Amino acid sequence: MTMKVIKTIPEMRAWTQAVKARGETVGFVPTMGFLHEGHLSLIRQAKKRAQRVVVSIYVNPTQFGPNEDFEKYPRDFERDEQLCKAEGVDAVFYPDDNEMYSSLHKTYVITEDLSQVLCGRSRPTHFRGVTTVVAKLFNIVQPDFAVFGQKDAQQAIIIKRMAEDLNFPVEIVVAPIIREKDGLAMSSRNKYLSPRQRKEATVLYRSLKMAEQEYSNGNHDIEDIKKKMRQLIEAESSGKIDYIEAVDAETLGPPRPGERPILIALAVYFEPARLIDNIILQKG
Repeated sequence: MTMKVIKTIPEMRAWTQAVKARGETVGFVPTMGFLHEGHLSLIRQAKKRAQRVVVSIYVNPTQFGPNEDFEKYPRDFERDEQLCKAEGVDAVFYPDDNEMYSSLHKTYVITEDLSQVLCGRSRPTHFRGVTTVVAKLFNIVQPDFAVFGQKDAQQAIIIKRMAEDLNFPVEIVVAPIIREKDGLAMSSRNKYLSPRQRKEATVLYRSLKMAEQEYSNGNHDIEDIKKKMRQLIEAESSGKIDYIEAVDAETLGPPRPGERPILIALAVYFEPARLIDNIILQKG
């Protein structure tokens, strides 16, 4: 089957209906384009699980706040299209803003509480935009399952909650973080880093691995672990820490060391980039 580029909602729905009429399953990978190895790993996960795979490429304006990088966000559809073809993607959904949001658009999806912690503190409207566009994409693409990356851990938890609360018949699959050889989590925003910032940014993963080592060695004093992470990042980089937090890895609630898995998540500014990363500390 030749990969199809689809730009309208009716055509996307018709494509899925035809595929499902043949008894085939549909996997879905929503992206904002400028694909890298992390995105491609999500596509490969989808291909393992489904007979047909759809990738959406859409830079969603509603998840960007004022003075964020919506206009500057990297875009290269021709390159993305070739990468999708090489991975055996069956359809690329590539709508424009007029297709996704009419001039009368007034409806937004909000996951209460979950969207107000971690990244939600410094980006208060971000997850409202994410959940809204993902809900729209689920209704348009109508997949059997969708694959998200663990790098955006809070996003994955919020999407799982939304899908369950709103009864979407879509299974949410979370795939592991893909990293550069030196540990930096792959991100489209890594493109913004200067050579010096790129070298310094490796301290983020090293701080997370230190936290993991501290925890496995029996240090369950989460505040002490966070303090050591902060000291390491500040000593070895010029990055400005937005947050270093520890929360329950499933609910984003208060952590319970030794009882339940803990998500250690961080966000650090290397202007103009804001980088996020995380690690899960297992109980026991």
